[in-house]
Amino acid sequence: MAERTAPRSVTIRDVARAAGVSISTVSRVLDDRHPPSTSPSAERVRAAAAELGYRRDAYASGLRRQHTGTVGVLVPRLSDTVMAVFFEEVARACAAQAGFAIVATTEDRPEAEKAAAETLLRQRVDGLILTTARLDDPFAAELRAQGVPHVLALRTDHVSPSATGDDELGGYLATRHLLDLGHREIALVAGPSYASTAVARQEGYRRAMAEAGLTEVDRLIHGSTFGMDSGEVVAREVLAGPGRPTAIFAVNDNTAIGVLAAAQAAGLSVPEDLSVVGYNDIPVSARLPVPLTTVRVPFDRIAAHAVELLTQQLGGGTGSPQRVAPPTLIPRRSTARPAPAA
Repeated sequence: MAERTAPRSVTIRDVARAAGVSISTVSRVLDDRHPPSTSPSAERVRAAAAELGYRRDAYASGLRRQHTGTVGVLVPRLSDTVMAVFFEEVARACAAQAGFAIVATTEDRPEAEKAAAETLLRQRVDGLILTTARLDDPFAAELRAQGVPHVLALRTDHVSPSATGDDELGGYLATRHLLDLGHREIALVAGPSYASTAVARQEGYRRAMAEAGLTEVDRLIHGSTFGMDSGEVVAREVLAGPGRPTAIFAVNDNTAIGVLAAAQAAGLSVPEDLSVVGYNDIPVSARLPVPLTTVRVPFDRIAAHAVELLTQQLGGGTGSPQRVAPPTLIPRRSTARPAPAA
């Protein structure tokens, strides 16, 4: 027996096409906040919706007819300094346009992301800025199908409008810095595979290593989350194993701080015994006992790009749907040339 495929959800566009009317007409007719119309076009809309089995989506029903100047921002958690800093930049960018940003957290769980988005839309935000996009989840595609104004920020699915840093370039710069210092055994604490940021930074790492003639690097790549605890756990295993690396590039500053803790626990000095590079340049990075070499992400520019892209959607305008801001390597005291072999 042939495998059955789940039917595609019927969208407002499907109803408009079947009824021979505009999407805005369908939205108006099926909006139960308006008195029911008895016009021929309204009757066609209702008949087409019934025939196709259309169900009004919770996201679409939360969209209002007039802009409120309010943007909903979804972040995994505000205890992550990156997300807190980025939200503050979005709030500033909105305020510069006499707007306002409100935030909801998702704990990086897809089901919580959908619930948070639904709640924000019911609060009549003009649109969504999401830092929670996952490569293994179709949520952004659902928003596109429902016509919900949205922008993916920091992470991307490479389809929806997005504002990101050039993470592939950043991963390359971090790894190239260590190579230029003379390191060859460079481990990568790589982050989760569902996040485009982690995937792209690993691609940059691989490109730099390949340029140096180091193509057999899979043994040096270690998956993790974005947290300090994960960085410490992974680094403890890496540093205790055979062939200890002389340098570690961590996917973000949080995991890099975990690496520093593991190095201290192992009795290693940074950078004399181990060089460490992070990513993002959160405020604490420059104030650690050994200031952290890292890759600075221009959160202000990315936030401004995200708000601009969302404003374009709300105004019906078009423009480049993908905005990418270049990162900058910030060398500090956590990296140095490797110690000479004994």
